Amino acid sequence: MTNQDEAMHKAQEAARQEILDLVKNYCETYHNQNPEFTPGQRIPYASRVYDSAEMVNLVDSALEFWLTAGRWTEKFERGLADYLGVRFAALVNSGSSANLTAFMALTSPLLGERRVKRGDEVITVAAGFPTTVTPMIQYGAVPVFVDVTIPQYNIDVTKLEEARSPKTKAVMIAHTLGNPFDLRAVRDFCRRYNLWLVEDNCDALGSRYDIDGKMRYTGTIGDIGTSSFYPPHHMTMGEGGAVYTNDPLLARIIRSFRDWGRDCVCPPGKDNTCGHRFDGKYGDLPRGYDHKYVYSHFGYNLKATDMQAAIGCAQLEKMPHFAERRRHNHARLLAALRGMEKSYLLPEPCPGSDPDWFGFLITCRGDADRSKIVPYVESKGIQTRMLFAGNLTRHPCFDEMRASGEGYRVAGSLENTDRIMRDTFWVGVYPGMTDEKIDYMAKVLREAPEKA
Repeated sequence: MTNQDEAMHKAQEAARQEILDLVKNYCETYHNQNPEFTPGQRIPYASRVYDSAEMVNLVDSALEFWLTAGRWTEKFERGLADYLGVRFAALVNSGSSANLTAFMALTSPLLGERRVKRGDEVITVAAGFPTTVTPMIQYGAVPVFVDVTIPQYNIDVTKLEEARSPKTKAVMIAHTLGNPFDLRAVRDFCRRYNLWLVEDNCDALGSRYDIDGKMRYTGTIGDIGTSSFYPPHHMTMGEGGAVYTNDPLLARIIRSFRDWGRDCVCPPGKDNTCGHRFDGKYGDLPRGYDHKYVYSHFGYNLKATDMQAAIGCAQLEKMPHFAERRRHNHARLLAALRGMEKSYLLPEPCPGSDPDWFGFLITCRGDADRSKIVPYVESKGIQTRMLFAGNLTRHPCFDEMRASGEGYRVAGSLENTDRIMRDTFWVGVYPGMTDEKIDYMAKVLREAPEKA
C-alpha cells in the first residue's frame, strides 16, 4: 500500500466512524422513546425491539454497498449456528422461504431412496400457519393432517401411527407459539420408520427441550430446522429467515436450492474456491463446463441481503435477554389469570420443555364467548390474533382439493383443530412489554367474560 493509498484508507475509516457515531446519537435521541403507559393505549401483540446497535450495523453495511449476501451474512450464519449448537445455518429472505427450502431439500435426487417424490405423504397439522404446508402442496406431495391437543396446541402424538402409510416420507410440523411439540415421541416415531423430521421453528427460536437428558434448542433435534425473522418474531431483520441442520449433505442441498439450484458451493462474488471450476464432468455437459453454472436442482434465489444480516447480527446478541423477558411476561400473565379457568383454558408447556413463548394462547369455554371476548379486548387497546389458520383445510385455498377429494388426507378427526378455529385467540408477550402492560392485559381479560 502506497502512502497515498494509506492516507485515503485512513480518511475513509475516519469518515465512516464519524457517520456511525452520528447514527448512534440519532437513534438514541429519536428512537426507542418509552413514554409512560396509559391504560387504553394500544398494546400490539408484537413489535420490533432494538437499539442503536442495529441501526449502526445497518448503516455500516450500507456504506459498503454490497447489496446481496456477503461478509455480514457469513457472520450471521456462523453466529446463529453457534447460538443453536448446529454445524450449518443458511440465511434466506423469509421464514416462508426457509420452509420452502427445507422441504425442497428433501426432494433432492442426492437423497436416493429417502427422497420425497410427488405423491409421497408428509404428516403435519392444520392448526397453524399455512407456509408449513404450502411447499408440500406446490411440489405435489400429500399433506396428512393430524389433530392437536389443547391446551398445548401441538400435534397429538397418539395419532401418528394412524396417520402413517407406506407412502409416508416425512413429518413437518411447527412448535406452536414457542411451545415445543413432544419431540421425543415424534423423533422416535421418525427413527422407527426412517422418516425425515423438519421442525418449523419460526415461532420458537430460543425454546428448549430435554432430549436424551440434555436441554437442546428446538429446531436442532430433527433433520432440519427453520426460523423467521419477520418483525413480530423472537428476533428480526425486517424480512428474513434461516434453515439449519447438522447434516453436511442436507446443508449442501439447502444452499443449492437457495442459490438458484447451483451445484457449485462457492459463495456469491467468489470464484473457484475449490480449485476445480473448469475440470469437472456434469451430466451431459461438456467436460470442463464452468461449475458456477452447473445446476443440480430446480432452485430459486432466496438469499437475503447483507443489510438484513447486519441487523440480525445485533439482534442475535440480544436473544438471551429477549427469551428471558418473554418467559417473564408469559409467567406474569399466567399467574394473573389463575382462577379464570371457568372461562378460559390457560396454556400449558410441553413436559420437559422450556418455551420461549411467542404469545399467550387462550381457549374460551363456559361463559366466555370468543366472538364477544375478542372485540371487547380489542376495544380496550389490546391487539389479538387467532391461531393463524385455525383449521387450514377449511380455508378457500382448499376449495378445489376439498371438492375433488384429492391432494391431502385427514387422519382421524380434527375435533380440537376445529375448536381452536372457533374458540381460541392469543395476545402478545414480546420483550418490549412492561409489567404495567401485562397487568393491564390481565385486568381486561379477567373482566371480559362479564362485560363483553
